[in-house]
Parts: sequence; C-alpha cells; structure tokens
Amino acid sequence: MSEPATTEIPPQRRSWLMTAPLIAFAALAAIFWFGLGNRDPSAIPSALIGRPAPQTMLPALQGLVINGAAVPGLDPAAFKGKVSVVNVWASWCVPCHDEAPLLTQLAKDKRLQLIGINYKDAPDNARRFLGRYGNPFGIVGVDGNGRAAIEWGVYGVPETFIVGREGTIVYKLVGPVTPDNIDTVLKAEIDKALKAGS
Repeated sequence: MSEPATTEIPPQRRSWLMTAPLIAFAALAAIFWFGLGNRDPSAIPSALIGRPAPQTMLPALQGLVINGAAVPGLDPAAFKGKVSVVNVWASWCVPCHDEAPLLTQLAKDKRLQLIGINYKDAPDNARRFLGRYGNPFGIVGVDGNGRAAIEWGVYGVPETFIVGREGTIVYKLVGPVTPDNIDTVLKAEIDKALKAGS
C-alpha cells in the first residue's frame, strides 16, 4: 500500500507567506502614523459645531460666591445674545491646573462671558481649586454624573467651547488652553465669533 503524496511548499514561498502579514502590518502602521500622527490633537472635529448649545440646566456649585453673591448655575438662556467661552474642568485634572491662570486672564475681556462646567468633582475640591487660581467664571454649573459632558460631546477634561451670540457652538478646543494656543487659536476663534452678527 502506497502512502498518500504530500505537497511540500518550497522554502522560498514559505518565507514569503510568513513575512506577508508583517509587511501588511507595517504598511497599515505607516498609513496611520502619517495620516493621523501629523494632526493637531486639539483639532478633533465636533459634530456639535453649528448646532445649538445643549439645553441642559446645571445646578450651581454650592458655596461659591463672587463679591458676596452666589455664582449661578448654568441656565441655557445665558447663551443668547453673548459670546460665551465654556470650559469643562475638574480639580483632579492636572492640565486644568495649568490652564487656570490663562482662563483668569481671558476673563478680563468683558466682550465675552466665561462659563465653567465642573465635571465629576467634589464641591469642596472645586471651590478650593477656584480659590487657588481665582474664579474666572461668572457661571459655574455642576455636572456631577457626567451627563452634561456627554451632551456636549466631551472626550475628556479639559475642553473649551465657544458659543456664538445666537447660542450655537462655533468652536471646540480639545485639551488644555496653553500659552501656545490661547492667542493663535482660542482668541482668534473668539474674535471670529465676536465679529459674526455684530
């Protein structure tokens, strides 16, 4: 009785079959590296650009006062008629500490209003954070469960939005406000929003 014939793959073809997946992986990695790696991570597009700001009411940060008056929570009616810079922040967020002095400087521009959304934070810690750096916000809404952040399309704190006078989101900055982007990006977008409809 004869044994069944086996076909053996030649050594040259076998080595090619073994390296083909590695070559395919390297090609895909190169596509992702050059396609995505050169982009500004803060320029992630938002599906909310051009849409009305979320109509979520948020409670005030208890015990937060300016000049003896309680700082109000977020009422979406506050967006109408004013250019607003909305910053989503938390005391436990390291980059939020870095951007806080820049937001305090930005708050001196009386052509706009700064609104803070305090994300999943302990009230005592949030008040301490604002006491340490100064409170740039005329309105601070508390997003204790993260629902508002979902409605705003937040990827992670900090994030900053510009809302135009008609209550529409016109720009989103992912990541912290920095000395590099405050003038070239954020203030440029604020100026565009201020000129629109003026």
